[in-house]
Amino acid sequence: MNKTLTQDAIAAGPFGAWLEQARESLHGARGSDVPCGDCVGCCVSSYFIPVRPEDTAALDTIPAKYLVNAPGQPREQWMMGYREDGTCPMLTDRKCTIYAQRPQTCRDYDCRVFAAAGIDAGGDDKVVINRRVHAWRFTYPSPSDQAAHAAVQAAAAFITTRRDKFPGARAPTAPTGIAVLALKVYAVFLDPGLQAKTESDIALAIISASRDFDTRAREAERSPA
Repeated sequence: MNKTLTQDAIAAGPFGAWLEQARESLHGARGSDVPCGDCVGCCVSSYFIPVRPEDTAALDTIPAKYLVNAPGQPREQWMMGYREDGTCPMLTDRKCTIYAQRPQTCRDYDCRVFAAAGIDAGGDDKVVINRRVHAWRFTYPSPSDQAAHAAVQAAAAFITTRRDKFPGARAPTAPTGIAVLALKVYAVFLDPGLQAKTESDIALAIISASRDFDTRAREAERSPA
């Protein structure tokens, strides 16, 4: 059933349509279209922002003192830090001063991914985003929308609570990694034969589905526009 919007709730859109858009964004096929309104949660929550070499407009605009090389990444891969209070250095009076030139990471960020996965974005440093996450309300135009949302949440719950079932216990532990992986592999939890599988088999199915998703993303990047 659709959740009735309250005064504090915010419409997140039809779940199936949002899920398709979010997965396309992960494939690099499109950015996110988030109804942020006046929310600046992602700008005040102590995020390090990857700035890629192709973010030329951002690199030309962000003062060099705010950029550091990403550990373990090529020298041309930069990270933009945050102020002591957790705010982005490009935020002034709750406005992004480089909005038109902002990095692709900022364009892709969509906190509805946490609402979809049924988890918070983080701890006390993410309190503003968590407030927004709790306010999002998806709608379900068809039973398939409801089934897809249940599958995403089941995937996130499995990744969170069954980390020991993955080879080498190598599964995401950070909320963003958990939520993104759940979006990539949710179809595993739509399998009618899932109940007959062991938890280790389910973990292997998640790994396989994630690899397939990432392979398609790389193929999409190589395909001519």
